Amino acid sequence: MIRRYSLILILALCAHSVFAQSEAERDSLLRQFDIDEVEVTARALTKDVIVPQTLKGEELQRLNALSVADALRYFSGVQLKDYGGVGGIKTINVRSMGSQHTAVYYNGIQLGNAQNGQVDLGRYSLDNMEEIALFNGQKSDIFQSAREFGSAGNVYLTTRKPYFRPNEKVHMHAQMRFGSFALANPNVGFDVKLTENMSLTFDAEYVYSNGKYPFRYKRVLPNGETAYDTTAVRQNGDINAVRTELGLHHYYRTTGFWRVHAYNYYSERGVPGAIVNNVWRNGERLWDRNSFVQGQWQDEWFDRWSTRVLLKYANDYTHYKNYDERLLPSDNEYLQQELYLSLANKVQIFNWWDVSLAYDYQFNTLKKDELVTGLTDERFTRHSHWLSAATAFNIKEYLRVQASVLMTAVDANTPRVTPGIFASFRPYPKIDLSINAFYKQSYRYPTFNDLYYTDMGNASLRPELARQHSVELAYRKTTKQFDIDVSASYYYNRVTDKIIAYPKGQQFRWTMLNLGTVKINGVDAKADMSFFLPMRFVLRTRLNYTYQTAIDVTNPNDTYYGHQIPYIPWHSGSAVLSLDWQSKRGDHYGLNYSFIYVGERYGQQENIIYNYVQPWYTHDLSLYGEWGINNWWLKANIEINNLLGQDYEVIQNYPMPKQNVRCTLSIRY
Repeated sequence: MIRRYSLILILALCAHSVFAQSEAERDSLLRQFDIDEVEVTARALTKDVIVPQTLKGEELQRLNALSVADALRYFSGVQLKDYGGVGGIKTINVRSMGSQHTAVYYNGIQLGNAQNGQVDLGRYSLDNMEEIALFNGQKSDIFQSAREFGSAGNVYLTTRKPYFRPNEKVHMHAQMRFGSFALANPNVGFDVKLTENMSLTFDAEYVYSNGKYPFRYKRVLPNGETAYDTTAVRQNGDINAVRTELGLHHYYRTTGFWRVHAYNYYSERGVPGAIVNNVWRNGERLWDRNSFVQGQWQDEWFDRWSTRVLLKYANDYTHYKNYDERLLPSDNEYLQQELYLSLANKVQIFNWWDVSLAYDYQFNTLKKDELVTGLTDERFTRHSHWLSAATAFNIKEYLRVQASVLMTAVDANTPRVTPGIFASFRPYPKIDLSINAFYKQSYRYPTFNDLYYTDMGNASLRPELARQHSVELAYRKTTKQFDIDVSASYYYNRVTDKIIAYPKGQQFRWTMLNLGTVKINGVDAKADMSFFLPMRFVLRTRLNYTYQTAIDVTNPNDTYYGHQIPYIPWHSGSAVLSLDWQSKRGDHYGLNYSFIYVGERYGQQENIIYNYVQPWYTHDLSLYGEWGINNWWLKANIEINNLLGQDYEVIQNYPMPKQNVRCTLSIRY
């Protein structure tokens, strides 16, 4: 076994590749040099084989969103699990594949989390975020780490980079956000230009909320009688959290760069739990500390070969304690450590043909202490290896084809090989109209949480294999009067031994099981439109709609055979409408409206009236103004969320906040 992995590592280290640098990295390099502003009246044809969904820059700031999780609600094909309030855990599910099939990358390196085996997107603030991108299948650039080929969908979070004009050395910003439920959220940061090619960034924020929001909890029996109708205030939903980030960026020549990023997040929060039969728990507490340091180095060789190295060390601590006498006593600590290494190379054999080879290694440890029972120092380890080979062909401007194969090996388990093929056809080179399609297999082994966590793990879980099929029609048109980007896609996914998790009465405790086989059919449609009106007004719209069926087809004898799996709506969508105005001196004003709709679902495997979860929708409104005074910029923003005070639940028995308000004041230099 050791010899085999050693051979894999040697092959990866000796791989030759050419440099065909991604657009994102080229942009990063160019921004380090002083370039005068230019007006762009047209843009190049789309080069992505599978067009991603993106939110970036001012578009992110216009949304009524506090965290990354809030912003992702405006993507099509996305289901967000939200347990309510600022401190409620928030996870993402793309095209009903499950959150474990959606990898989240922070500045190019995948995030992990000891808590629930998933990434809590509620802890990642938008204040330091430059771009959010969602790719179904995988990125369109084969120059990537090996494990990036292994996920059914990838979310890329990119923090802001420092941009300096001539003679600028320092940028500073400070922000204060406050609102309903005693929300207090200050944020400060600065950028420093250390040398012509090196810069330092720092960002920190504090989040506090008591989580006490009013809600109405009503249940109606199948015969139409009201079982109970309660108005109360959510308890034990408070949060205290601190996030700090430090980045160092260095660029040399025009081809190479390295960067180091350190991240630390600490929180203490209450776990309000589910409300069942007019009883709500208030005795559970959760402490989290998530820290990592990661580095990236990249350079170009001989005009035909590029190399990228990624390194990361992560240390995550979780402490869960239950004070509620009505539940089993619990006092558990979990410590997970991660060491990650990636080496990727890409070679340009001809101008129209690229190949790449990448190898990733990850070592994980989990230490579990059950302080109540005295069962301490229980340890688990895992060695994971990924080896990928990929190629890309470009036939003029008509056809782009990418193919990849990935080998995944976890401990002593039999290595699995998963292929993928992507194609984009443009029948009219001068028109940005494309037909995109892909087929991909994704394999995932059960996580530590799936297997070992107390009162949740299931050591008999089988590995999960997903097969994706997708076809998309995309069109984009840009003129001086408008900018239109529309697409529609159909997808069919088949998941074998699908692993699902659902609450077991306590938010921190889950039940894990294999469903056997799930078939998923869906349609995603989206339209982004901007209209440049007279008198410097800009009208922007963003529309998303998803229809999907995700049914269990494991055993025809099961009562839930052919039923929609838990928490997957048939219909969902969102709409964003914004109107912006800019004065001649650069002041900005904007009005933003957003609407989110999630259709009917079922909270358990059987689609019966007792498990029915009602549809919900929310209306949000925000108004902002930004003013420049010399080199200082002041900004004020007010948001009204759930404008009509809708009573709704994303997860059954976890009521969400009614109408609430947030105000933000910021200054930057």
